[in-house]
Amino acid sequence: MVSIRSTALCCIVVLGFVAACGEEPTSRPLCNSVGAVLCGGACVSTESDSAHCGGCDKACATGEACESGVCVALCQIDGKQVAAGAVNEANSCEQCTPATSATQWTQRADGTSCNPGQVCSAGVCSPKCFIDGVVHAAGTPNPANACETCVPAASTTRWTARASVPLLVGGDDIAAQGWTTVMQTPNSLTYGADYVRLATSTNSGGSTSGQLLITRPNAFDAAKPFKLHVTMQVESVNNHNSLDSGAAIMGSFTPPFGNGTDRAQMLYLDNAAIGWSDDTQSAAFPVTGGGYHVYELAVDAAKVATVSIDGVTKLTRNNFTATGTLAIGDQTNDPNVDGAVRIKSVERLCP
Repeated sequence: MVSIRSTALCCIVVLGFVAACGEEPTSRPLCNSVGAVLCGGACVSTESDSAHCGGCDKACATGEACESGVCVALCQIDGKQVAAGAVNEANSCEQCTPATSATQWTQRADGTSCNPGQVCSAGVCSPKCFIDGVVHAAGTPNPANACETCVPAASTTRWTARASVPLLVGGDDIAAQGWTTVMQTPNSLTYGADYVRLATSTNSGGSTSGQLLITRPNAFDAAKPFKLHVTMQVESVNNHNSLDSGAAIMGSFTPPFGNGTDRAQMLYLDNAAIGWSDDTQSAAFPVTGGGYHVYELAVDAAKVATVSIDGVTKLTRNNFTATGTLAIGDQTNDPNVDGAVRIKSVERLCP
């Protein structure tokens, strides 16, 4: 006969077994790492996992990475992973642009600022300007205003005002600078390191002499006030004849030899004096003293011309008429009215 105690123990065992069979499993993984989320039975970071970017099963496309829960494009260049938009450390005019190439650097647009005072041009960072959609080399004048130029150190996006416009730079070919010559032998045109030398002479017993005049059309706007600087040394010169000179500066010139008005208001340079070629006014000055001087011709809105040497006023003249063409040198073929000059520079001053 089974005892009551035995029966009770059996019931307890059975109940315990049944309870054990009904428990939930306790083997599910726990995601204890900060920011980790359980996805597909594994703990992942939806902030950085490209298969679960921003949420479970939100996979990034090929060539993308997961950053802060967002898929971002990448480049694979030289075996390295590069974020979209990153600039090449070896060339600041290249960057990662996956839409263009995911395996090579892409050139940044021309005109992009790359270093202080520099912009990109054809994939190279250099001192240039990017103005009105065009890349300009340093020193390039504004096509609409020659008194403005590209100075990258000052601005890469705007024209920079300049003090003067160079019309002739000594030592450089004058033809390439827009100058032409009016000449008759014997004469010589030669170059030094920083000057152009003009010289004429008269053959023994000759009835005429050499002539050498260099002319520059469109040197200035004749309808507006202008100021010219000629930096020149007169090595030697014979005294002028009326309306003629072996060393002259003509603020107005009409081809081929200058008309009567041009020649009357021409500035002659003699051995020890300067003056207007029609002999209306002159001033003593050691022209052939051996050094360079800055000869300035300024014409104002009232057509009053002023001639200064090294900043000192020497001559004035009313009703000055200009054509916009400038001429310098030996203007005449009169015998024994010759000269030799060195021109270092000619420039038009900006207002």
